[in-house]
Amino acid sequence: MSLSEDELSELKCSIQAQISRLDVKNKVRAVLDEVYATTGGRETGLEDLLVALRRRGIVDELVGQLRFDEELPGRIEPSKCEHPPCSTRLHHEALNDKDTVLHSVGMGIARRHLCLEVQGGRAFLEHLGMQPRESAGTLSLSLHCRAQRCHSRPAPCACEPDLRVSFVMQLHSGNAASRMADGASLLAIKDPVQMILVRTDSAGDTELVSSHWLEWRSVLASPGSGWNTAIELKGVESESGVSVGVLDLRLQLVPPLEQPLDRDVVKAQLALEQRRKAERERLFLVYAKQWWREYLNIRPSHASRLVKIFAQDECGAVQPVCCMVRPLRAARLLDSPLQAARFVSLLGRARPTTLGYANHSRERWASRLAFLACGKGEVQEHAALLCNLLLGFGLDAYMCLGSKHGGDFYAWVMTRSHSGTTTFWESQTGCRFLHLLSTNTSVSSMTPPTPRHPYHTVGCVFNHSAFYANIQPTVDVSDCLFDLSNSSHWKAMSPEALSAAGAGNGPAPPPLTPPAIDPIVASNELEMQLRVVIAQHRETLSLSTVWDDQLCYLLSPALAAYELERATGLVPGKAEFEDAVRRIVPDGHTFKAFPIHFNHRQAHRVLETALSYPVCNEVVACRGDEVHIAVRVRVFAYPEHTCAVWVMFACTYSSVL
Repeated sequence: MSLSEDELSELKCSIQAQISRLDVKNKVRAVLDEVYATTGGRETGLEDLLVALRRRGIVDELVGQLRFDEELPGRIEPSKCEHPPCSTRLHHEALNDKDTVLHSVGMGIARRHLCLEVQGGRAFLEHLGMQPRESAGTLSLSLHCRAQRCHSRPAPCACEPDLRVSFVMQLHSGNAASRMADGASLLAIKDPVQMILVRTDSAGDTELVSSHWLEWRSVLASPGSGWNTAIELKGVESESGVSVGVLDLRLQLVPPLEQPLDRDVVKAQLALEQRRKAERERLFLVYAKQWWREYLNIRPSHASRLVKIFAQDECGAVQPVCCMVRPLRAARLLDSPLQAARFVSLLGRARPTTLGYANHSRERWASRLAFLACGKGEVQEHAALLCNLLLGFGLDAYMCLGSKHGGDFYAWVMTRSHSGTTTFWESQTGCRFLHLLSTNTSVSSMTPPTPRHPYHTVGCVFNHSAFYANIQPTVDVSDCLFDLSNSSHWKAMSPEALSAAGAGNGPAPPPLTPPAIDPIVASNELEMQLRVVIAQHRETLSLSTVWDDQLCYLLSPALAAYELERATGLVPGKAEFEDAVRRIVPDGHTFKAFPIHFNHRQAHRVLETALSYPVCNEVVACRGDEVHIAVRVRVFAYPEHTCAVWVMFACTYSSVL
């Protein structure tokens, strides 16, 4: 891409501004003074200074801190890609004849990167003979490795879908030495590339198609550090043994190794890791069986308690439940644990059914990337994500497995304060419940976040480093004590055994993506669309529509308060809102309003759902003298393309007797 003289000048100014912000001159001056003192005052050349800067890591430090977040001349809109906050960022889209999306992460000096290019798909036989059309839906690919993510553009469903994305993965860690990593160092990196394929239908509903783990280290033994391969994608759950399709890949190490590793050495290393993993799994299974026998010997009724040691992911792989939990820091995307709970509650809820059993579903614990890529999941997946975020915020958080009142298996999150207070977090709603024993008749000095929790029994609690099974005489949550250090109430697993099984020390979790929408623009668009459909609906009722823009504006504080209440439990500004409405409604007129919440932005669905409530139907179809209609929309953006949408329908009128 060529730049004009004006654009080049603007780019230089941007770089100069970044250098000034990072105080480069003072850092160089300090190193120069140190070099001058070391050399005893003799003349210091430019090369001596450069060597000193490089030796002290100043160059790499500056490259690692530089940000190109502001719009640069000639820059095309960034692709949907994520990366660690600490890495240097320069994103752009290289739009060629194949619409390849290039994701560049930390392309600094003295760093090796893996360039993974998905060149397309083939043999997706489910879509054989299907012509690309909007109603057929789209396929999209998500990749993750070493806390870096990338997404492909949606491609129409077809036998040979045009799935194309390039992923440039930084192989060095953020605090790696400045020297270039050699082949032996790269061979020791055990993090595979996870690839998730998702189908989205015309209504916007998503479905997990395939989940694949790619071992990339074979590229280390390829001439020129380049490797072409094809991977066969398998289905998920009951279809995990069925082929979905094939992806053609090109992997390239940049810069390439001076001397490729011996292929036998790479194979031997991978085989050794597999044997060690299998041995760890075998040893943990032996330990778990012995632990379970001891647990049953305490009380025979323990056999019926909901104590789950292992869980199955979307690929059918079985692993300890503690491996499903790991602290997750949301960078600056979420500001508090309460906001994290609100975000998780906005993700969709789904119970995937097993083929052939319409009313039965297998319990699946999807990997975090699969859950986030689909944007919906089961209750245990919501609870695991919330537990991860609360751990990231430094709380003593645990997942709880048990049941709700009148229900079967259920999962929620528990946190324990330093003073011993236990709080339950509901991942489906974001609500919190203070745990109080049913025998405790005294009034607590701390007001519980909500009156009473909906949980009935608890069998076990766990996080990334601990697992406890309930051995109290009762499993009723209201009668249980949650002092996990009390061995007469909770039977613990060995932390060493859990760590050896991989709990808490697996690959880095995928980061959250920043909000993808402008909440102001999205609010205006949905509000205009709702005005159109409301006017059309009233026209079918032979009613005219007169909009009250001032009333519309005054509804905003109420919508903001509703969202703040969901996120924090606080209800500010109620008195001010009521006073403003009283002042604007004329004497002798009636004011009616109906607020409602959604997690989508489809105007027709919003109105259809709202009209199912009699109160809203009275507002929208209001009849009377001097009827004025108002509708206000507030969209609140959250990570992972989720949003909270609040809509308030209102009217003022003079009654006609």
